[in-house]
Amino acid sequence: MPQAMKIAIVDDEQDMRQSISQWLALSGFDTDTYARAEDALKEIGPDYPGVVVTDIKMPGMDGITFLKRLMSQDSSLPVIMITGHGDVPMAVEAMRIGAFDFMEKPFNPDRMTELAKRASQTRRLALDNRALRRELGDGSVLVRKLIGSSAVMERLREDILDLGQADGHVLIDGETGTGKTLVAHALRAVGPRAGRKFVQISCAAFAPEALAARLFGPIEDGSNTLPAVEEARGGTLCLEDVEALSPALQARLLTFINEQGSPAETRIIAVSNLQEQDKTVEDVLRPDLFYRLAAMRITPPPLRNRGEDMLTLFNRLSEQFSEEYGCDAPEVTAQEAAQLMQAPWPGNVRQLINIAERAVLQNRRGSGTIASLLMADNEASQPVMTTEGKPLKEYVEAFERMLIDNTMRRHKGSIAAVMEELCLPRRTLNEKMAKYGLSRADYL
Repeated sequence: MPQAMKIAIVDDEQDMRQSISQWLALSGFDTDTYARAEDALKEIGPDYPGVVVTDIKMPGMDGITFLKRLMSQDSSLPVIMITGHGDVPMAVEAMRIGAFDFMEKPFNPDRMTELAKRASQTRRLALDNRALRRELGDGSVLVRKLIGSSAVMERLREDILDLGQADGHVLIDGETGTGKTLVAHALRAVGPRAGRKFVQISCAAFAPEALAARLFGPIEDGSNTLPAVEEARGGTLCLEDVEALSPALQARLLTFINEQGSPAETRIIAVSNLQEQDKTVEDVLRPDLFYRLAAMRITPPPLRNRGEDMLTLFNRLSEQFSEEYGCDAPEVTAQEAAQLMQAPWPGNVRQLINIAERAVLQNRRGSGTIASLLMADNEASQPVMTTEGKPLKEYVEAFERMLIDNTMRRHKGSIAAVMEELCLPRRTLNEKMAKYGLSRADYL
């Protein structure tokens, strides 16, 4: 479930502070109270996870000055002003400066709750959008989203860090659901073009004539939209479904690449989602374009080749969905862990996300098993080669790691609680955590 938004209540009258706090606490808000604006400013930073409710007339720093200070450090912070009788002109001035809304004393508590809810929704959306923008610009965050300790994932992260620093064009191909678009964003975010434009176009989403206009112009829809090659100039142009380019557009793209010279002013990241068994992206693109785009090439590994990573991913996903739906995550048995590792996963991580969400919903109802979900999902999928059998030792170790990881998360890193639940002496638990690369600090 989303964490309750905070409400900072600033008023020099103690009775007013307490009454507002008590009422909003009953409505599910986490409240902090301050007698002076100066004290509140010490706690309210640019990413404050909540809303401010403040009186206008206060000794020392008044509400208008307080509002100006808040707006100067975070203009999207919702601030609800409380005014006395006759202070409406001041409230109007506050709205001009950037206040979210105002209430006149004596106010209706239900209106206070409604305003707080609306302001909180606005704040949550602003913070979510801010976090997304930071994530798409922060290479370290994006690379960490490529979860997994398998050798193939370690190599993928290393390739991203290496190729991200280069200027050459990149081709990303592989099976559906393996995270190709995430890799494209990460390549841009870890390199010298991180602060520049990233323009993403799905070549399969347009008819040939419309795609030609969107890529190279002219765009005649009355908007001020630049052609993608101009919009991305100096940054990165990401072409999803590059195999959908017609021969004519392939020729124009090749001309654009050749005219840029070396190093290229605009880096092109081509993403191929070609799924035909007997045809590759190399077969579809003209050879001279293919070799220009594939100067550097990344193929994210399919899930079935990532070993126990799928258990780690399943745990993280089921935790996220259990928080979202307000219920417990399903307990995975040793048999189910083995079945997860043996499943063919034709839809890769995208399919795993669906299975994890449905497993949480099943668990909330108290019926069904992970095995039944896997069976139904794989029967409905296109047949693919199943995972080769693994030695029993690998299944046992994967399940053991998953069990310790789950228990550590549930007890928030309490070694004593984990030792008691798993009936393990401290030395054995420490040895196993070291063996599986688990650190207590990750669970605190």
